[in-house]
Amino acid sequence: MTNNIVFLRKNKKQNMGSVKKAFLFFAVILFAVSPFLVKASESHTAEISTHAEEPKTQREEIDEYIDHHLQDDHYFSLYTDKKEGKTYGFPLPVIIIDGGVKIFMSSEFDFGKNTVEKDGQFYKLYHGKIYKTDATGTLNYDEHHHPTNAKALDLSITKNVVGLILATVLLFWGFIGLAKTYKKGANNLPKGAGRVLEPLVLYVRDEMAVPNIGHRYREFMPYLLSVFFLILVLNLLGLTPLGFNVTGNISVTICLAIFTFLFVNIKANKDYWKHIFWMPGVPVPFKFVLAPIEVLGMFTKPFSLMVRLFANITAGHTVIMGLIAIVYVLQQQLTLGGSIGVSMLLTTFLMVIEILVAFLQAFIFTMLSSLFIGMAVEEHNEAHH
Repeated sequence: MTNNIVFLRKNKKQNMGSVKKAFLFFAVILFAVSPFLVKASESHTAEISTHAEEPKTQREEIDEYIDHHLQDDHYFSLYTDKKEGKTYGFPLPVIIIDGGVKIFMSSEFDFGKNTVEKDGQFYKLYHGKIYKTDATGTLNYDEHHHPTNAKALDLSITKNVVGLILATVLLFWGFIGLAKTYKKGANNLPKGAGRVLEPLVLYVRDEMAVPNIGHRYREFMPYLLSVFFLILVLNLLGLTPLGFNVTGNISVTICLAIFTFLFVNIKANKDYWKHIFWMPGVPVPFKFVLAPIEVLGMFTKPFSLMVRLFANITAGHTVIMGLIAIVYVLQQQLTLGGSIGVSMLLTTFLMVIEILVAFLQAFIFTMLSSLFIGMAVEEHNEAHH
């Protein structure tokens, strides 16, 4: 028994060492790419300053740039040279269902400048959305300057979809390697990415699934592991110069929250539903008062998951982009070198915090999901009521 305890302690120390090395690896990578992110933003904002005749103010230009980064896009943009009027990147497939399936590349829109004709139908890209229009690309607006044209059903491969595909490929690559290690023998130590994944898998199992769900934890481990590592990888990809903001997209967080909602309510036992609609242990009049509150709680739980992840990631990206904008905003007061130095110092400091937030948000979403699932499958002892 003593030998087993010693072995477990050694194994735990090795796992913790692997996690620390992984954190250090990610930190080095992100610090290495952070200056390129600053440089690209500096070039973009510097070009903006040469157009003094533009009616937009500095703040409006910066806000527009940040909004563009936060939104999804039909074109994978890496760098924009306003002086030359060129954008470097690559187009993505546009898939429209409108009286049939229409597939073409987003380059045909030329960033919204062109009207695309397919099978006698005309389409125009405006602020990331595809509208049906006429041959001249006319858009009609309401009093709030929002287009009133009909939209086509858009199933395009956008930038966020590319981010999801990339994260999925990375996860498959890592976990397939880990699975191959276990197939060779239960006592084999993982190698490569598996040395990072194994302690995280054990952490999700021992610190989230088992304490919150109990003996049925194995049933929900695939979902908990999937949501934890998907959010974690997407959050880390969002800190690279690739410009992904997948978990800062409300559509993505809604889908993740809906999956948790479905798991909770489909797998729930009769005790769970009894506590919602006919709370035991309270006077009958209060049962009628508590029932609507409990039903509302069924929807507020996934809503909190959705908003928390979306708001924290969006806020982090917004603040980082705002700090990068210091290169442009304070260039006259601090000189070019001073503004770049201050921007890089503050951005690097915030990037360290964002690395922690990337792990923290994955942890919180998975922890709360396991807690909600555990509440739904818990077997209550009626003797306590």
